[in-house]
Amino acid sequence: MKKVTEIILSTSINAPLQVVFDCARSVDIHQLSTAKTNEKAVAGRTGGLCELGDEVTWRAKHFGIYQTLSSKITQFNAPFHFQDCMLKGAFTYMKHDHFFEEKDGICVMKDVFCYGVPYGVLGKIFNNLVLKKYMIDLLETRNRVIKEFAECN
Repeated sequence: MKKVTEIILSTSINAPLQVVFDCARSVDIHQLSTAKTNEKAVAGRTGGLCELGDEVTWRAKHFGIYQTLSSKITQFNAPFHFQDCMLKGAFTYMKHDHFFEEKDGICVMKDVFCYGVPYGVLGKIFNNLVLKKYMIDLLETRNRVIKEFAECN
């Protein structure tokens, strides 16, 4: 397998496990969390809660260019884990595992986001200088929105 970048984030949320799990798989909440990039679900599941086997095609503006990425929910163990994998998009590879665990009444949401970049050495340089931080910022923003929604319900 080619070299991939792995980002691991953990977010503590004062809400029930099922509520956090549902917020994390909500297409609508995802779109709100990515408003900065004008991300929209344009094909497949375009609203509601993703389930095993669902496919979503997203359209968003990144680095001044509109791009599309299609992904599929490939693993689903409610309310503890789900995984989405890229079917088509700008990455050479993308897998996002979402884990949920309750500890002392607090839900801990853990993201393990792995991706590969195209364009050989140039892609690797771009990833190290710009892309990895950009992806961390996107995921952290998404997680803040999930936390806000979950804690208000």
